[in-house]
Amino acid sequence: MLKFIGKRFLWMIVTLWVIITVTFVLMRFAPGSPLDVDDVGMSEQARANMMAHYNLDQPVIMQYLNYLKNAVTFDFGPSMVTRSREVSDMLASGFPASLQLGLVTLILAVISGIILGVLAALRHNKMIDYVTMFIAIIGISIPNFIQAMLFIQYISTQFDFFPTAQWGTWRHAILPALALASGPIAIIARMTRSNMLEVLTEDYIKTAKAKGLSNFQIVVKHALRNALLPVVTILGVLVASIFTGSFVVERIFAIPGVGQYFVESITNRDYPMIMATTIIYSTIFIIMMFIVDVVYGIIDPRIQLHKKEE
Repeated sequence: MLKFIGKRFLWMIVTLWVIITVTFVLMRFAPGSPLDVDDVGMSEQARANMMAHYNLDQPVIMQYLNYLKNAVTFDFGPSMVTRSREVSDMLASGFPASLQLGLVTLILAVISGIILGVLAALRHNKMIDYVTMFIAIIGISIPNFIQAMLFIQYISTQFDFFPTAQWGTWRHAILPALALASGPIAIIARMTRSNMLEVLTEDYIKTAKAKGLSNFQIVVKHALRNALLPVVTILGVLVASIFTGSFVVERIFAIPGVGQYFVESITNRDYPMIMATTIIYSTIFIIMMFIVDVVYGIIDPRIQLHKKEE
């Protein structure tokens, strides 16, 4: 296990380095600059001073080495837009809200998706099955930012059930979490349902029924564990979609998270902020994929770690 974890950790470092390098190349060679004279109306001398301040006047290879050093130390210097604040301080102030929203969304998506999928499988071709699949289709079909605006219009504004444009208590996270979780809930529910239907026809399930085990024991101890293997596999991707999808949803609900900085940095070509947020969310995605690899082996003892390493 330690050897497996060590190899996966090394691959995490290599993958993160590739992402950092690609981000740097795309940003440096993209047309335009946040310091263009036509954009901000500054003089040539002022522009030259700003280029020197942000090390943009150095050769590309030196900029890249400085960028790697900043990535390791997580010191990206001041923002090119909000020059009075450090990028690290801005992200540190917004990350707790984004993390809280992401965790609430993930828990809601996993628990709701599994429950709906299991109920649909156990009541196959019954009303609850049809309702669950209808909910799944709606969740997949409507983008989360459209759902966010509908929630604000019909749930928050007209009925005043949950507050919006505020942040602080659990009530403020309900609507944005529902908007973000709808897609993952649909995916998990559909996948759990199809896997459960397949597992429930296996011989060992029939044997468990013949032994007189209750339906609860059969589902929880035998069927659900094997049915969740594919769900665990896609959790890493779902986590990435939840956190990256929160950028727009955070803006719609005026949540003081990282999303507001990321959207503004793209619009204003704020290199330090773009690179910092890219590194943060890439790291989250890579760590989640690593956790999925480990959990996958724990859930299914038949999976041999040495086979994965080959």
